[in-house]
Amino acid sequence: MSWHLGRLAGFDTETTGVDVETDRIVTACIVEVGGNTPPITANWLINPGVDIAEAATAVHGITTEKAKTEGQAAEEGIAELVAGLTQIVLAGTPLVIMNAPYDLTLLDREARRYGVQPLTEVVGDELHVVDPRVLDKHVDTYRRGKRTLTDLCAHYQVKLDGAHSADADAIAACRVAWRLGHTHPALAEMPVWDLHKAQVEWAAEQAVSFQAHLRSKGQADAVIDGSWPLRPVETGGLS
Repeated sequence: MSWHLGRLAGFDTETTGVDVETDRIVTACIVEVGGNTPPITANWLINPGVDIAEAATAVHGITTEKAKTEGQAAEEGIAELVAGLTQIVLAGTPLVIMNAPYDLTLLDREARRYGVQPLTEVVGDELHVVDPRVLDKHVDTYRRGKRTLTDLCAHYQVKLDGAHSADADAIAACRVAWRLGHTHPALAEMPVWDLHKAQVEWAAEQAVSFQAHLRSKGQADAVIDGSWPLRPVETGGLS
């Protein structure tokens, strides 16, 4: 069976900001869909222990006060997230993550921050990620316009209920992944482990291309990290 016709697990986070090295997870969702089985959804609201930037609150609607009063302890929530994803990965279910290096790197740094063994260290080569952003850029490289989840939902005619909430975005990413597999048989025919390896190469190629584009437009110092699905840990520790 093609990977896109079986069980898929979407993962998404909303955060205190956009820096994967220093910002924190505020909400998260893991949703299992497909495979002729009813959906299963788990949601987290976490007290990040730091203030949530106003710009971030404007996106996802969670204030610092709400996170402090209603969110669970970060150490507990992060441990639960890693445990939940570990169970899914070891069951052989692909993880669908829009712009995976963002969410997976954030989770990795959070795990290290609280002394939780990171997901990639637990599951190793069993991790198989499907990233709609990478797949879309590979199959439709020269299409003009942005490629946010909202844009991909519009392009692939996928319903998006409540953008910028973790549960809505996780489900939408799975729908886009399914549509990509449905409309591009070459992707659907790849075993998911081969698709994962291919995305490592495609993401690196896309980063090189984008970096060259930026430099051609006058941004001589532009550097685009092509690591996928996780950015390497920087030396110097975490904050």
